[in-house]
Amino acid sequence: MVARTMAQQRFCRQCGRRDDCQDVYQKLGGGKGPSLVSKAVVAFAVPLLFFIICLAVSERILAETIIAERLRTAAALVLSLSVTFLLILVIRAISGRFGKSK
Repeated sequence: MVARTMAQQRFCRQCGRRDDCQDVYQKLGGGKGPSLVSKAVVAFAVPLLFFIICLAVSERILAETIIAERLRTAAALVLSLSVTFLLILVIRAISGRFGKSK
C-alpha cells in the first residue's frame, strides 16, 4: 500500500494549507483533556440499562394486577419511560451542579 501525503492528493492540491494540514489533525487528536468515557457511559448506557430493568420489573409487577396483555405491556412501557425520564433529569441536575466546578 502506498501512503500519499496531503500535498499529493487531488483535492488538496489547490489548498493553501496543504503542507500543515496533517499537523493540525495531529494536534487536534492529541488533546490532553479529561476522558469522556465515564460521561458517555452515564449519558447513554445507564439510562438504557435502567429502562430495560425497569421494564422487566414493571411487567412482572403488573402481571399480577392487569390481566389484559396489551394493556399490561402499554402500562409497563409508560411507567418505565416515565421513571427513566426522571432518572435522566436527576442525572442532568447532578451533573449540572457538580460538573461545572473548575
